[in-house]
Amino acid sequence: QTDNRPRHNIKSMSRIQLKTNGRGHHCVHHSAVLSSVQLAGVKALGADGLFFFSSLDIDHDLYLSPEEFKPIAEKLTGIILAVCVAPPPEFEEEIPHDPNGETLTLHAKMQPLLLESLTKSKDGFLGVSHSSLSGLRSWKRPAVLSSMFYASQFKVFLPPSDKSALGDTWWIIPSELNIFTGYLSNNRYHPPTPRGKEVLIHSMLSMFHPRPFVKSRFGPQGAVACIRAASDFYYDIVFRIHAEFQLNDVPDFPFWFTPGQFAGNIILSKDASHVREFHLYVPNDKSLNVDMEWLYGASESSNMEVDIGYLPQMELRAEGPSTPSVIYDEQGNMIDSRGEGGEPIQFVFEKIVWSAELSREEASRHLEVTMYPFKKVPYLPFKEAFSSADAEKKLVHSILLWGALDDQSCSGRTLRESVLESSPVLALLNQSFISSWSLVKELEDLQVGSLGYLARLHLEKYTFPVEMMVALPNGTVVHHINANNFLDQTSMKPEEEEGPAISFSAGFEDPSTSTYIRFLQEGLEKARPYLES
Repeated sequence: QTDNRPRHNIKSMSRIQLKTNGRGHHCVHHSAVLSSVQLAGVKALGADGLFFFSSLDIDHDLYLSPEEFKPIAEKLTGIILAVCVAPPPEFEEEIPHDPNGETLTLHAKMQPLLLESLTKSKDGFLGVSHSSLSGLRSWKRPAVLSSMFYASQFKVFLPPSDKSALGDTWWIIPSELNIFTGYLSNNRYHPPTPRGKEVLIHSMLSMFHPRPFVKSRFGPQGAVACIRAASDFYYDIVFRIHAEFQLNDVPDFPFWFTPGQFAGNIILSKDASHVREFHLYVPNDKSLNVDMEWLYGASESSNMEVDIGYLPQMELRAEGPSTPSVIYDEQGNMIDSRGEGGEPIQFVFEKIVWSAELSREEASRHLEVTMYPFKKVPYLPFKEAFSSADAEKKLVHSILLWGALDDQSCSGRTLRESVLESSPVLALLNQSFISSWSLVKELEDLQVGSLGYLARLHLEKYTFPVEMMVALPNGTVVHHINANNFLDQTSMKPEEEEGPAISFSAGFEDPSTSTYIRFLQEGLEKARPYLES
């Protein structure tokens, strides 16, 4: 609201905070306050209501500012609100670097997309003229094969002061999208000017292609990191970046190229004066790892087609540790970087002894759960899931997809951003199921191996694009539902659209959550005769 009327509607969502935020209260230990807030939140809103509140509370201060409440207010009322708030803070400018500090050179390597790996467009891209594919077909190698950077620029990867423990994650570039903001426009050609910590990542991705978008069109956006290992002077930091490229320019329609993720690690000194190692790459361990989407119309509402393919290689790697750009002799005189014989001076670097470390797999899982809260439930590989289910006498909650569920080359985006993150669904899955997801292509390949019968039982029930299944430990599918049918069931009926889209009753009944819980419970019921026999 923009006038002086009481703002009951805007404040109603944050009453829990008004009672527990500590304004005017005694100083209380943070964890005790947090626990009290969570209990009060569950009591007032229900578990799913608290999850919903938290998804809006971007700065996690347990208070919904007018700007944070704006997306849901617009969703409920259908009115675009002009909320009076302070202007957003200025973006942090590019991280300053020391021009006399150490430098390192990154080398880019790339193998182009395998066109034969496409799953829908094997005989030519659907709805796309040959000229529209010029950007993809001509992209055979990196735009820049090597580039020099200052070690101090990599300060952007250092942790904030409160994230110095192994496995603690932090956002290098925060995601600005949530379930109510929607997605960014598809009808764009040129990325916005990068600011602050975006500058370095934009510069590195520009080595592959001149039009990288550091913030992707759909969430989770940005970059997240955590400390994998630490010594007295060094960190080994793993990171994950979600970014994409626009391959076309006018007059052709936009063509988006979205790798599943950029993963990597950096070993650097705690003052960012020295980089020992750097590696950034698109993982290629799945049979499909790139999502492609293209418009074939001139407006945002134009039809859009999608396909998924395999990119064998896209990586940046430092040729070696960073070295001084200016070298001094023992008397403090500046000398040339080459010795008397004209050969480059060889530097000897001390061996790093880690005082504490995590495995790369464990560190990557911390990043994954931060990006995708639905992964708080373990999703096991297909074979391992059925072995575990048999050992624990549980059912298998299996999702069969055209694209991956836990990266950006995804056909299950709607599921993972809604019901699979819901607190009641997470609780039921942890209690009664072993969860797994699989690519259709990978199960097709499994049909000829020892797991062929399990793969065939699932493929028989699959319908494009995503099928959710409940299966016995022996692979028999007792219940299943297609994602499109699921979305039809959870969509609002026309006569219901006049009222609020979501009810804030004590139970906070979200249609998609309740429908998915009912699907899982029906699977449990249908499996009961088999399990009891």
